[in-house]
Amino acid sequence: MKIGLSYSRCVRDIVDGKVDIHDVLVLITRTDFNPHDDDQWQGIWQGYRMRSGWSNPEWYDYADTDEHKFRGVSMELWDSGKLHQPRKFGTRPHRLPYYWLETIVSDNDLENSPAVKDAWDKFQMVSGLKGTPLKAHNE
Repeated sequence: MKIGLSYSRCVRDIVDGKVDIHDVLVLITRTDFNPHDDDQWQGIWQGYRMRSGWSNPEWYDYADTDEHKFRGVSMELWDSGKLHQPRKFGTRPHRLPYYWLETIVSDNDLENSPAVKDAWDKFQMVSGLKGTPLKAHNE
């Protein structure tokens, strides 16, 4: 599972197929908008596409016809409760150079809980079938 720290870069990776939306636990973003609101969406779409906009133009190279892909991913994240926007609560997070974090199970949990270890082993097996095996913290 992944935690994303940049709305524009994470959504771009999902649209490009680099990250499966089902592997996303949550995006913690610097945005403050509702993708279902047409006016707010247009501000986001234009802001991430223009080199002179208020944001980094992460979506500059995409065609106008790709808008539905970006909005569709945004709506799915919103509707599933995976889009957390601290600005809605008065916080102003800083942009970071990295934007994906992997979630892992701690060694202590693996050693002390047979149920957690069994679940982790099964998750590892399924993840390996997708070609993206994850390892415990110490491996």
